[in-house]
Amino acid sequence: MKRIESVLKLFAISNQLVENDLDRVERELALDLGRTHVRLLEEDKTYYPQIDRAIRAEAAKMSDHYEIFYSLEKSIRTLVSDTLRSAEGAAWWTAQRVPAKLKTDVETRMQREIDTGTTPRSVDPLDFTTFGELGEVIKSNWDLFGGTFSSQRAVERVMSNLNTLRAPIAHCSPLAEDEIVRLRLSVRDWFRLME
Repeated sequence: MKRIESVLKLFAISNQLVENDLDRVERELALDLGRTHVRLLEEDKTYYPQIDRAIRAEAAKMSDHYEIFYSLEKSIRTLVSDTLRSAEGAAWWTAQRVPAKLKTDVETRMQREIDTGTTPRSVDPLDFTTFGELGEVIKSNWDLFGGTFSSQRAVERVMSNLNTLRAPIAHCSPLAEDEIVRLRLSVRDWFRLME
């Protein structure tokens, strides 16, 4: 069953990569390939046009990478949550499965967000973990994740690569061409670990 799930996930992410490539081709060549998937950006008619066109074009190119990374990170959070919930029940976060320092750091982040007076992003503490911390949760619960992945060392390597690639995406810097290739390979590596 896990083999089928990993093949389906790999197929879905591969499809997303192809869709992103087609979006890029349509955008860069100003083509309409007749696809029903159209990305629309509701622009602020007053302020958005004042932003330099080159910056807007760069943002459009980076949006593809953001979408890939967003989807991957959310799927990893779901995997972690589902696996720990299966082992410990709904209260898995308070069980001994999450390192104490990580829990403290997350509680601090959650409180800091509450203190801003804005709408909290989530009530799920896992949504307040960093990408690197997700890797730590997986490593510290290898007894549960070892059946999902082929190698703990490989998970650490792929998570490290993804964490490095996350920085420019999250901090609004363009990815170099080699890093775009590395992102795609790292996503494929991630799903290959679950085969």
